[in-house]
Amino acid sequence: MRLSRVSTTKGIRMNNQSRATNKIPPGPIPHTVMTEEYVKAIAAFIYGWAWPLVNIHNRIEEFKKVPYPVYGGGVLPVAPPNRMCMLTDYVRPEERAVACPNQDVVYGVSGLDLTQGPVVLQVPDFGDRFWVYQVCDQRTDAFATLGKTYGTKPGFYLLAHNDWQGKTPEGITQVFRCSTALGVVIPRVFQSDDPEDKKAVQPLVNQIGIYPLADFDGKIKITDWSKTPSTPPDPASDKRETKWVKPEIFVDQLAEILAEVPALPGEEALYAQMHALVDAIAHNTALGEIAKSALIEVDKNLIPEMFKFVNVGYQVQHNWTTQRNGAEFGIDYLTRLACAKSNIFVNRPNETKYFYQDLDASGARLNGSANYTVTFAKGELPQVKGFWSLTLYNPEHFFSPNELNRYSLGTKNKNLRLNPDGSLTIYVQSMPPPQDKMSNWLPAPKEPFSLYIRCYWPDERVITDNWNPPPVMNVK
Repeated sequence: MRLSRVSTTKGIRMNNQSRATNKIPPGPIPHTVMTEEYVKAIAAFIYGWAWPLVNIHNRIEEFKKVPYPVYGGGVLPVAPPNRMCMLTDYVRPEERAVACPNQDVVYGVSGLDLTQGPVVLQVPDFGDRFWVYQVCDQRTDAFATLGKTYGTKPGFYLLAHNDWQGKTPEGITQVFRCSTALGVVIPRVFQSDDPEDKKAVQPLVNQIGIYPLADFDGKIKITDWSKTPSTPPDPASDKRETKWVKPEIFVDQLAEILAEVPALPGEEALYAQMHALVDAIAHNTALGEIAKSALIEVDKNLIPEMFKFVNVGYQVQHNWTTQRNGAEFGIDYLTRLACAKSNIFVNRPNETKYFYQDLDASGARLNGSANYTVTFAKGELPQVKGFWSLTLYNPEHFFSPNELNRYSLGTKNKNLRLNPDGSLTIYVQSMPPPQDKMSNWLPAPKEPFSLYIRCYWPDERVITDNWNPPPVMNVK
């Protein structure tokens, strides 16, 4: 169909006018009547959208309560905002602050509050050892690229808010900008099960640190993390992850969250609706009670479904699920929520590819009352340049204590035994297998459990789902 010159010119003129004005359509007029059902509906959506953001906010609030780096409850690295606390070995099974920990790396954590100014992040010379620093904003999206994957050089790196206009001092290798007020840094440094490797990693871990720009002097600051004090264990510790988001106070926190996290391009209309709800509740407390009641129901019915691995991302072969936009969620609110609830702080897909499993090959729920095998054919181990592991989690996505203190198998284990045909079989069961298979035994609890494969620095074949994990076979 041929357009007339008049209509074409008119269209161009209208588009140019649209670009010139570039105005966002107005949101709800102040004091617009909001019915009970409307408040329930929009509050429910906002809860899912904001759940990860509130999660990060509340973690930073907890970090503010400690005066210096400590091991909370003797197991969890915690530090004041803009400071670091590093472990010196694998995370212990008692940890309950972050679901789905792993025992392939030495972890650290720092909560960021960039309203206080920029911070300097130290990167030591890791040599050939795999490492990656996760640096994420309040949305749990990454805003820095630091790690073996990127060929990052040792040195000092600056993390600053988008609004910071100060001068970058000499000695800073690169500046990474964050659009949100808050964020999190989580270093991961590979460590094998070899006692000698555990010793070798200590001087590297001791050079990892973060501190305000005002403390920067161009010299590496060394901390002996083995001397970090511990607080007593919490006698009331839950089996589940710490409840970081509480529906009872969510509405009261929403305005602050919106101020901390600016709208992404395209989110302006959504923000207008959320601000309208906040304003309406401020003028009518009854609406706040309606929203609170609705959110308690959402927290009880929707959020637990996001915890199940069968509902995370999308399904690939043999009932495994995965996602390929971790830490790059953007406006994929569903996957962001599912990851935040089931296994928060996932890396970018080029840094780590994750595969999740709740089911065996037949579709039945994994349970320690049965015996299973996971067999990687010859040449079909996870295709990685870093390392891989298969981890087992209990129903709450934490480690299940066992006599071997073994919670995962993979690259770190140098004694895995191959089958005569070159394949590798891992035995997942509650009772020990025959002695010649003990090195390949992944102990299971006598209850439902889940499996989780990590592929650090995955090959393109893994990232694009052209490699999939093998089925989890129920051994009759």
